Amino acid sequence: MRADVADWVALNLVRGIGPRTANLLINRFSSPAAVLASSRADLERAGLKPEAISELRTSDVLNKANAEVERIQSMGARLLTRDETAYPALLRELPDPPIVLYVQGDSFFEISSRPCLAIVGSRRASIYGTNVASKLARELAARGITIISGLARGIDAAAHRGALDVQGKTIAVIGTGIDVTYPKDHGPLTRQIIETGALISEFPLETPPLAQNFPYRNRVLSGLCFGVLIVEAAEFSGSLITARLAAEQGREVFAIPGQITAPGAFGPNALIRDGAKLVATWQDIVEELPYEIKATILESSVPSEHPSTESNTNIEQLSKAETATLRLLKTDASIHIDELIISSRLTRADLMSALLGLEMKDRIRELPGKMFVRKL
Repeated sequence: MRADVADWVALNLVRGIGPRTANLLINRFSSPAAVLASSRADLERAGLKPEAISELRTSDVLNKANAEVERIQSMGARLLTRDETAYPALLRELPDPPIVLYVQGDSFFEISSRPCLAIVGSRRASIYGTNVASKLARELAARGITIISGLARGIDAAAHRGALDVQGKTIAVIGTGIDVTYPKDHGPLTRQIIETGALISEFPLETPPLAQNFPYRNRVLSGLCFGVLIVEAAEFSGSLITARLAAEQGREVFAIPGQITAPGAFGPNALIRDGAKLVATWQDIVEELPYEIKATILESSVPSEHPSTESNTNIEQLSKAETATLRLLKTDASIHIDELIISSRLTRADLMSALLGLEMKDRIRELPGKMFVRKL
């Protein structure tokens, strides 16, 4: 780790200096070290408030930065500063890129250089929405596209899991410190992402999930990608902020259409009305990539499609009990096991065996409360 990385971290730690101001200061004074060494008068002329100047000019901020660097090293994580060649090129194009990225996951530098697509949406997603997000993430990740999302419940989690299902690559951009698990029940998912992909944040260690941090997070999420896909979003959803930021950044905006009576369909339908590209298949997204990349993806064969995709839908692979059970299950609504027993006319033992077989073939998913849904 470079000797001056603590200067970058120190500037990132100062309260009252956001990413836009930090970038302006670095550009004006040539480096974070020069900002830290500047006189009070020079910092006042740069427009800094007295509180920020006082904090910036104390030795305490650099001590905290050095302690932060040591903790990052002990975690096996890394700090990536804006001036490093490994810093994502698309992210550097933003007017307010993070001056420091906290990165956990050895694959970040390889997979962030691939075409990246953000898949985001409602935390209170419908079963149909999570099914669609997972399906598209699987199909795109299987073709070498890195799936990026925000690790939230609902659509975000479905997108991450879809990529992981096919041993694809996924990056979680979070609004907390990388040492803070949020939501708390996403610990196992977070560890899976770190093992094969990456967890990144611009926020210092121990930063809690403060509401004001997530709009900042969203600009990084969209800034890493060639485009953003909105699966479900209510009228005032944070996902629509991500879509707006993507459009302002010159990124593609994609949306999954929904039923006009469904609350989560408001955002995607409004985006499509305003010019976002309607998405029904993974090809709709790949078509917007540069020609060379698109041609490679379309011409290449995918050796091992996900079991629930078109290459493995042959009903003859299933037993009679599995076939009967699968026909009763839906992709947009869950069914309780008691209802399946009545409808299928199978014994409980035969039904349980059929459900287990279908789960092992990855054709269905069990939800809390003994509810079951068919995977797309």
